[in-house]
Amino acid sequence: MLLTHEKIEKSPWLLIIFVVLVISIGGAVEIIPLFFQKSTTEPVAGLKPYSPLRLMGRDIYIREGCYGCHSQMIRPFRAETERYGHYSVAGESVYDHPFQWGSKRTGPDLARVGGRYSDEWHRAHLDNPRNVVPESNMPGYPWLATTKLDAQEVMPRMRALKRLNVPYTDEEIAAAPKDLEGKTEQDALIAYLQGLGTQIKARN
Repeated sequence: MLLTHEKIEKSPWLLIIFVVLVISIGGAVEIIPLFFQKSTTEPVAGLKPYSPLRLMGRDIYIREGCYGCHSQMIRPFRAETERYGHYSVAGESVYDHPFQWGSKRTGPDLARVGGRYSDEWHRAHLDNPRNVVPESNMPGYPWLATTKLDAQEVMPRMRALKRLNVPYTDEEIAAAPKDLEGKTEQDALIAYLQGLGTQIKARN
């Protein structure tokens, strides 16, 4: 017996079966191809994984709660791009685990802060923000300048990221502690900040 539209609508069970069938087919068409993709987001041209120093700086940034006041996401609106620069794109953050996009802005967005100020400016700002921005309510982080990095901590972090498809080689991981010898937490944090957004700047 041929099923008509009217018969399907009048039978709750037939209607449920056909709705589930349509949703299943539509879901399969959308989801199954994703299993065959290495990544749904491609890195922007020239993007490289964090160097050991920048990686440690990023972890310090997270540890000190900088994300609580600073976002790293420029929205595609004129008011945003005129103040901060090119809007954020997902391909910039493919090696971030977790990424730092957000909307909290007690302080300015930092997505394009890389290269905007000198290393010495950042040192003065981290020691006491009011030395360079008198109206700032940001706390100082003077201990970062005297706290040495533990060079051995970087290797397990890089191995963990490699498992998440960040393309570190075994040679890069083995050589990483040497890159951190004599460096302070302040050096690492500044290196992280100085790299933010520079890949998009280089393309424009």
